Amino acid sequence: MVMPLISVVVPVYRVEAYLADCLDSVLAQPGDIEVVAVDDASDDGCAAILAGYAARDDRVRVVTLPRNAGLGAARNAGVAAATGEFVWFVDGDDWLPAGSVAAAVDRLRAFDPDVLVLGYGRVYADGSVEPHLPGVETGTPTDRPVTLAEAPRLVEHLWLACTKIFRRSFLPVDFPAGWYEDVAFVLPALLAAEKIVLLDRDCYAYRQRPRQITRTVDDRHFDVFLQWDRVFAFMNADPTRYAAVRAAMFRRMIWHCLQVLGHEERIARGRRRAYFLRVSAQYHRHQPAAGAPVPGGNEGVKQRLVAAGAYNLYEGLMAAWNVRKRLSARSAPAPVVAPAPAAPSLERVTG
Repeated sequence: MVMPLISVVVPVYRVEAYLADCLDSVLAQPGDIEVVAVDDASDDGCAAILAGYAARDDRVRVVTLPRNAGLGAARNAGVAAATGEFVWFVDGDDWLPAGSVAAAVDRLRAFDPDVLVLGYGRVYADGSVEPHLPGVETGTPTDRPVTLAEAPRLVEHLWLACTKIFRRSFLPVDFPAGWYEDVAFVLPALLAAEKIVLLDRDCYAYRQRPRQITRTVDDRHFDVFLQWDRVFAFMNADPTRYAAVRAAMFRRMIWHCLQVLGHEERIARGRRRAYFLRVSAQYHRHQPAAGAPVPGGNEGVKQRLVAAGAYNLYEGLMAAWNVRKRLSARSAPAPVVAPAPAAPSLERVTG
């Protein structure tokens, strides 16, 4: 059996309304691929959909887990079953825009990277798309391979596993348990990679659903601290190698933890102080020994308040900034957002 170039791993759980569109978007594109769909004991109609695709297309294989194990475990099971040289994680409620596979294949064959970082688009229910291109966002060259030490701003490009293609034999870690598992998988991979290549093309449609876990009030959002602890433990195992990246990683950790706190639909009002103090503890636990430059503007103010553990002042300033933001939004002209690109049966999904 000839090894495919890319194994597309699709974790599947309660995505019956979207799964066919996802699979069609992958299988309709030319490219040397296989699809490994992992049924994470989904209790809707996903199993029947997967069985139908596997019966019609020999590029599709289905792995069925005996009980619901979570997104990270489902992805790990997909990697274990994959045979491709590279692995691409595609969530069952997202899709690949036309031409994405061919563009990715061309890039992989041209540069043979450890990690290929892709552009993506956040797709909203009204069909609008918010594009994110890694080279544009971080000022990183796209015409040659880089390392994270050479391009530390790459940590500013969202660490979605789905917007990266990884050499399967290279992967330094598995997905951990818990929420925000992408942090502790993607960032160690970027740290360890000797060849990172960027593709400034929208290759992944990241559907913004109103009931995603990122919009759920739950104490499991505290898992973000555990995932970042794993990232710093990975760096601490070889501190000299990763010294040049530590300050950028530290700054991004504080930014991310405060982003979670700033989302009204994540941390319950009665748990905000406890969460903020955990951010402060992370600050002092992982601060580089040589210090880290304090960013300017609002981000720098937030970081100083975190360092001081000044929760009451932080909340007061956040309230004032939010009021000013709402007043500015009322007087600002409506933004012009690109329409969504064509996708398989998108009208059926979002209309």
